[in-house]
Amino acid sequence: MTPERPSPVSPASVPSATYRLQLQPSFPFKAAAAAVPYLASLGVSHLHLSPVLEAVPGSLHGYDVVDHARVRAELGGEEGLRALSRTAREHGLGLVVDIVPNHMAMSPRHNHALWEVLREGPSSPYARWFDIDWQAQDGRLLLPVLGAPLGEVLDDLRVDGDVLRYHEHAFPLRDGTADLPLPRLLDAQWYRPAWWRLARTELNYRRFFSISELIGVRVEDPEVFEATHGTVLRLLHEGVIDGLRVDHPDGLADPDAYLERLHRASGGRWTVVEKILADGERLPAAWPVAGTTGYDALRHVDGLFTDPAGYGQLLDRYRRFAAPQADLGGDWAATVRRAAYEVLTHELATELDRLTRVAHRLCAAAPDPALRDRAPWALRTALVELLVRLEVYRPYTSVDAAAVVTEEAAAGARHAFTVPEEAGAVDVVRGLVLGRYGDGPDHVEFRTRFAQTASALRAKSVEDTAFYRYVPLLSATEVGGDPGRPAVSPQEFHAYCARVQRDWPATGTVVSTHDTKRSVDVRAALAVLTQCPARWADVLTEAAGATGTDEGPPDGQLAWAAWQTVFGLGPADRERVREALLKHVREAGTHTTWTEQDPSYEEAVARFVAAGPGGAPGARVTALREALAPHIRANVLGTALVHLTMPGVPDLYQGTEHEYLALVDPDNRRAVDFPAAGDEGWAGGPGAKAAVTRAALALRARRPGVFGDTGTYEPLPAEGPAAAHCVAFARSGRTVTAVTRLSLRLAEAGGWRGTTLPLPPGRWADALAPGREFAGDARVADLFADTPVALLERVEEAGTRGDGG
Repeated sequence: MTPERPSPVSPASVPSATYRLQLQPSFPFKAAAAAVPYLASLGVSHLHLSPVLEAVPGSLHGYDVVDHARVRAELGGEEGLRALSRTAREHGLGLVVDIVPNHMAMSPRHNHALWEVLREGPSSPYARWFDIDWQAQDGRLLLPVLGAPLGEVLDDLRVDGDVLRYHEHAFPLRDGTADLPLPRLLDAQWYRPAWWRLARTELNYRRFFSISELIGVRVEDPEVFEATHGTVLRLLHEGVIDGLRVDHPDGLADPDAYLERLHRASGGRWTVVEKILADGERLPAAWPVAGTTGYDALRHVDGLFTDPAGYGQLLDRYRRFAAPQADLGGDWAATVRRAAYEVLTHELATELDRLTRVAHRLCAAAPDPALRDRAPWALRTALVELLVRLEVYRPYTSVDAAAVVTEEAAAGARHAFTVPEEAGAVDVVRGLVLGRYGDGPDHVEFRTRFAQTASALRAKSVEDTAFYRYVPLLSATEVGGDPGRPAVSPQEFHAYCARVQRDWPATGTVVSTHDTKRSVDVRAALAVLTQCPARWADVLTEAAGATGTDEGPPDGQLAWAAWQTVFGLGPADRERVREALLKHVREAGTHTTWTEQDPSYEEAVARFVAAGPGGAPGARVTALREALAPHIRANVLGTALVHLTMPGVPDLYQGTEHEYLALVDPDNRRAVDFPAAGDEGWAGGPGAKAAVTRAALALRARRPGVFGDTGTYEPLPAEGPAAAHCVAFARSGRTVTAVTRLSLRLAEAGGWRGTTLPLPPGRWADALAPGREFAGDARVADLFADTPVALLERVEEAGTRGDGG
């Protein structure tokens, strides 16, 4: 039985659908307000805004907050936000805002709190704000900002009054030190300007993942929570905003306690958390939230349109074409494991060192002899071996840590030791994680650091490394996805939906976000390749042969990924493809990286893009895409309709109500040119996808009870020879969603051939084609006569009363 948890919000306040807007200086509150009439006409209930608090000037995303007390001036300030809220309410819309509790920008000249810490050190009242290890670096905060070792850039440092300047950087000077000679002045500060490359091993503050420009914030401190959340909470209680999206709670010291505090402080407003759930992982039942932001839904929707057998064949073709090494893209599990070792011992080396120091301190001072005589190297090895074996982001206070740091993982970790007695370090480390050796401050710190390091490791090794190395099917390498098992059967999908409706009916669902590697329509196109793996491999062989040896790909994996990128995107600007692939190879880190770039390899990538995917050979891939257009359309419309009618609150990313083809950020964060209300000439007319979107959103708005927490979800199995290709479900006995699955395989098998869909009792009107009605056993061929999807609404008989929902 699911444990009871506080209701996150009254049903009347739960959005029926949200629409994500990426605010930036070129798209401020005023521009968002101008789009409100159009967005209201779509049928959403709330606007979902990217972060609105003061950020680094010019920021295109707002996650680099510098002042929690102010609404961002570049967006229009608090008055601009209030004006947007008033306009939204005039059109029946509310506001949901993205908040960033985990980190702030490491930009002292913009971040007043950080400036004061640099000036006054650990005695500053702001020192408690930031997660700094003052016991390291001789009690000074390492600032990895110098372009070279200090001795080589000393002449670039200058004193300007009570400020130390280095190019665009500015730092406060400690009182009484401004007149010292420069070397002595530097030694006298509470910080140490250092070569940026030292961040990997010397940093003594917690970061967001491995991004040194973002410093961790200690919101577990009640005073820090109040200071960093006061403005947002005030805007909530004054009715300016209505709900919250919490960015990256996994980075926090104690997500359970934080969310409980936020729940109480917000009055239980609708709140969703950006929690990435691994396959089979469940959101902690004790969390007082409405659910996740929806990446778990994305995986299940994408998987529904992926052919499992075809994926296996595609994987075989990929291995023959690219010949990847098993742990560098040939095998998913091996690729993830190797990436985890690399990230933990390279990018997260400073986090690993800090964790090792805490573990050794605990063991050295432990009253229990079982912890004694554990060398730092052995503890470090045990930590590495346990961390790389975690299959979820992190353990939580409210979840049994033994289910996360398992005995199976410990058994594997012990194999890293030659001497069995030294392998006892694994049991010591696991015991510390599980809280078996005490609950003092150092024990709590160890468990906290372990969990935070685990979450950073998972994100960096899986999403930001392995996803770019294991590329048989790019649509599967998506946030929250499982590239090793990308297909989801209809039975699995229905079970997931039933569980969501039962446990988290107001959770968020997404198919495109500002963080997805590829937009939903790009992924929908790529999924079709699992239905024609041999055809795809043949086209690639032809395209590769036409490229020419002088401009050929630098390696087979890059070529496979590049051709899939072009297939998914369709005809596109060569520069967009080049930029996306350059990010791809740097993230993969096998030939070039962001910090150790190989110009010759990157130039080879650019030449290949120009001559191959961006040149005449690319026409072969484009021709295949055109030939498969009906099946891509079936995936696009099916994905859209399932997303908008499944359990949960759908979030539409800006522009995705129309065909939306975008690659990894920043490509997917380009501004959208919204039309005036009712202007259907936008993006070439309403189109089938826009029609499906409008019809589904209108139905949700008209019947909120059907889709809300009191509604129901019922799978509707089709009957007949092609039953597996029709996925259908009813919501509360009032609406029916039906979509075509694996349409290319369906066509090759001879079509629907008399397959029927038994409908619930009553007459059913087609919401996508007014005037059409169905009842009883509907012929699927008739249901999908004009479009590969159907949305039905039960017709109320004369004299009967509708459900009002």
